[in-house]
Amino acid sequence: MTQTDPRPVVQIDIVSDVVCPWCIIGFRQLDTALHQLDVLARLRWHPFELNPNMGPDGQDLREHVAEKYGSTDDQSRQARERITALGAELGFAFNFGDNSRIYNTFAAHQLLDWAEGLGRQHPLKLALFEAYFTDGKDVSDPDTLLDAVNTAGLDRDAAQAALQSGAHAAAVRDKQAFWTSRGVSGVPSMVFGGKYLLTGAQGAQTYAEVLRRCLSEAA
Repeated sequence: MTQTDPRPVVQIDIVSDVVCPWCIIGFRQLDTALHQLDVLARLRWHPFELNPNMGPDGQDLREHVAEKYGSTDDQSRQARERITALGAELGFAFNFGDNSRIYNTFAAHQLLDWAEGLGRQHPLKLALFEAYFTDGKDVSDPDTLLDAVNTAGLDRDAAQAALQSGAHAAAVRDKQAFWTSRGVSGVPSMVFGGKYLLTGAQGAQTYAEVLRRCLSEAA
């Protein structure tokens, strides 16, 4: 977008976690709607930890899903197959495997908070989604995080310093508390134009309807 770009712009706040498959699916659906309507988004990503008490080694994904949601192995397999198929339709590769694990994401959220101040939060978020879901990497590992920083066009040494200092830890906690205090308990949660909240991956058609409403009210 340039200063002379005539296309309308809608502010969209997305509360999400980088290990949430429905968050990247929801974003891809939203992106489809934006392209269909030829609308631009001013995106802001906000932190949410699906598993704030996850240990440093993470947990086997199937074991985690069984414990948290009570899913059988067959139900878990079917869910992964559905997610993989939806991702493929949207141009995103989910590569689940027998060794897939779930990880703590607090450090990732700190780097996203840091990147926001540099105007590169969005590309870092997408790089983290790809690192975890497509490449099967440990997004609690500093090297994985710093590789994503490189992918997003940010300075690796500066990112490492920000992470080691813990300078963004309190800000992430405050932002998490802000959204949970407003009733956000699941992700993705998207707020359109500061007014309309949609939770879950709602599909391109639903997002397009909300975007049209925002544009109509702004006209």
